[in-house]
Amino acid sequence: MGNLMLGVQIKKESKTDILEKIKKYLLHPHGFFHIVSLNPENMVIAQKDHVFKEVLNKAQIKLIDGVGVVLAGRILHRDLGKRTPGVDFMENLLHIASLGRLRVVLIGGRGNLAETLADCYNREFSEAKFLGLEGFKDIKKPKESESKKLFSIVADYKPHFLFAAFGSPDQELWLWRNRRHFEGIVCMGVGGGFDFPAGRVRRAPLLVRKLGFEWLYRLVLQPWRIKRQLRLPLFLWLVFKEKLTPGSS
Repeated sequence: MGNLMLGVQIKKESKTDILEKIKKYLLHPHGFFHIVSLNPENMVIAQKDHVFKEVLNKAQIKLIDGVGVVLAGRILHRDLGKRTPGVDFMENLLHIASLGRLRVVLIGGRGNLAETLADCYNREFSEAKFLGLEGFKDIKKPKESESKKLFSIVADYKPHFLFAAFGSPDQELWLWRNRRHFEGIVCMGVGGGFDFPAGRVRRAPLLVRKLGFEWLYRLVLQPWRIKRQLRLPLFLWLVFKEKLTPGSS
């Protein structure tokens, strides 16, 4: 059992435990294995999108990506463990892929970002094999021809890891709805996680990240993210509402 927060079950797990669970799965892959990253924005979205809430609840791994979720855990007296940024965790998985000589598929990002990043990773992690795919022109309305082509490539390539960069919640919903095509693969939505290693967006200095203000640093660099950050006050209101609800503790 885990800690229930805003209708989402969150199990306290260390990064070491999570990585061990993934390594065991890779030895005997079966079924759909989904990693999701929890932050205030997608926790708010899950309150209205019940399918998305189901996706979050059924994911094998839930990373505490946003510092707001950690703070909410403290307010609600839920022990969620330490924060694990999704972009950092993806790097951990890439090292596992390199050590195990595994195959990795990158899908999405703007333009040909996935293909460019796959080329970079093939040089950096030469023991592993990377394939980059553009994916879809519009992830909200994927064309049947696009889907058929992508699923065919994935089936032929037989990747061990698949990273989708379509933004949340679209990437998680897309992976879930098409999970039968991804059985035996460790799947993870990474949002804008391709932008950092590709050098398209500067990452916040380490001290800023440790203090939990990476979101603010990104907001300065990408002002368009203000629409997403407007969900933060609503998240806090929902957290305090849950705290004041009898029997919620």
